[in-house]
Amino acid sequence: MSDAAETATPPQLEISGARATIRLNRPKHMNRLQAEDLVELTRLFDRVEADPAVRVLVLTGTGRAFSAGYDLNSVAARASATSEEPSTGSAFEGVANRLEDLGVPTICRINGGVYGGSTDLALACDFRIGVDTAEMFMPAAKLGLHYYPSGIRRYVTRLGFDNAKMLFLTGQKISAPEMLRIGYLTAMVPEEALDEEVDRLAGILAANAPRAMAGMKRAINEFARGKLDEEGADRRHRESLRGPEIREGIKARAEKRPPKF
Repeated sequence: MSDAAETATPPQLEISGARATIRLNRPKHMNRLQAEDLVELTRLFDRVEADPAVRVLVLTGTGRAFSAGYDLNSVAARASATSEEPSTGSAFEGVANRLEDLGVPTICRINGGVYGGSTDLALACDFRIGVDTAEMFMPAAKLGLHYYPSGIRRYVTRLGFDNAKMLFLTGQKISAPEMLRIGYLTAMVPEEALDEEVDRLAGILAANAPRAMAGMKRAINEFARGKLDEEGADRRHRESLRGPEIREGIKARAEKRPPKF
C-alpha cells in the first residue's frame, strides 16, 4: 500500500495472506487520532483476531509520521467539560489495551515521528521497528495531564523506571538512536530498509505456531502486569504437549523441513 494517500480516512485494513496491516491515514495532520478512529481501530482489531488466516498484524502510518497522538482539541474540550461520564481518554486507553492483548503477534512499523498517546499505542505492540530519523515525546507533564495507569505501566515494564520517569516527567523529545538505546525500538533501520525489516520479522512470526505464540504472549503480558494466571498458563502448556502444533513441529524437524502450522 502506498504512503501517498490523497485523502484522510479512518484507519485502513489490508489483509495479504497471513499478514494484516492497519494503516493510520490522516497524513496532513500526521495521523492524529480522532474519536471515530478509536472506534474503527477496535473494530479492525476484532476483525483481525477473528480471521484464522491472519498470523501477524502490522500497525503503521501514512506519510511522514506514525502518529501525532490524540487530537488535542478533543483533550481541551474534555478538560472544560463537567460531565462525569467516561471520556474519550478512557476509550484511548481501551484501544491500547485491546492492541496489547491481541491474540496475534503485532509489529509497529514506525515510519516517522511518534508523539503523545501514539507512543503508548506503539508500546502496546509486541515489536517496534523504526526509521533512523524517527523521534518521540510524551508531553503529558507539559499539558497538565496525568496519564492513564495502564499507559504508565507499559512505559515502566517495557522501558524501566528511570526511562519512564525521564520521558513522562520531562516531556523531552528523543531521537531514534536514543529510542533504540532505551528499548523503545526493537530495531532501527534506514528508511529504505524499513519494509524489508518489517517483512522479515512478519515472515518469521507468521511461520511459527499460532496457538503456542498466543499463549506465551498472554503469559508474558500477565507476568509484566504482575498478574500471571499460573493455572491458565500451566493448562496451555500441558495442552500444547499433546496438541497438533507440537506434533507437526517435531515431525518437521525430523524431516528437515519448515513446519506447516
